[in-house]
Amino acid sequence: MTVTRRTFVSTLAAGTGLLAAPGLLRAQPRTIRFATEGAFPPFNQTAPSGAITGFEPELVQALADRQGFEFEIIAQAWDGMIQGLIDGKYDAVVDAISVTPARQEVIDFSLPYTTGGSAFVTVNETGLTLPETGTKVDLADEAGAKPAIDAVAAALKGKTVAVQVSTIQSGFLDTYLAPQGVTVRAYQTGPEAYQDLLNGRADAVMASVTNLSAFLKKNEGKVAISGPTFGGGLMGNGAAIAIAKGSDLAAMFNEGLKAMSDDGSLSELSAKWFGIDVTPKL
Repeated sequence: MTVTRRTFVSTLAAGTGLLAAPGLLRAQPRTIRFATEGAFPPFNQTAPSGAITGFEPELVQALADRQGFEFEIIAQAWDGMIQGLIDGKYDAVVDAISVTPARQEVIDFSLPYTTGGSAFVTVNETGLTLPETGTKVDLADEAGAKPAIDAVAAALKGKTVAVQVSTIQSGFLDTYLAPQGVTVRAYQTGPEAYQDLLNGRADAVMASVTNLSAFLKKNEGKVAISGPTFGGGLMGNGAAIAIAKGSDLAAMFNEGLKAMSDDGSLSELSAKWFGIDVTPKL
């Protein structure tokens, strides 16, 4: 297991007027343990040196600088990561976890730090294109979403879609496309799914648009987003820091994220890693 540890001792940046509880936490420094994959670029990735880098590690560093806490980031397998949080193996998870109603039943979340949305990517030379590329579909509107779902299912019928196991995207595929004749193949990590797409063992990959950005940039001209971007409903509404039910960390994380949103540093961090601003206005 790769462990990255950074310690910060700093004063709080200009306050936002949010809850006073974080001040009590800062008065008694503690090391907050964050779990992440270290294999989900550009959110997080493991460098040859073993250090975990990416958008989320830098986000945690920025929060630590502002809020004055020490932290530790540990690499964990995605499958079972939420259960590990529930079991108390770590204090928080920062791994592009989308806020969904089902997850909110068992864990709590900070404010979101990215907006939502998931899409398909295909290899250009195969000629496979999905309908309604560029449109946005809200799964919370079941009647409105059905025509787009059915059209994508028809285009992918008899084909194989690769996806990372235990993700909201795998839930979408199992719920909406598998019953209509689409083969869903789940992988332990995102890079494995992308590799099988490039090797021709899968016809498409479904992932969050923020995660797709790194793959598209690396394989520019070879692959492209195809079909609608799906959000809402079981897809959730953006990614946030996951914490245990009732955790006292929520107020502190929210204060820091709100301050970063207000001063533009959250948008700047997004532009650095994604090339665009994928952050909400908090």
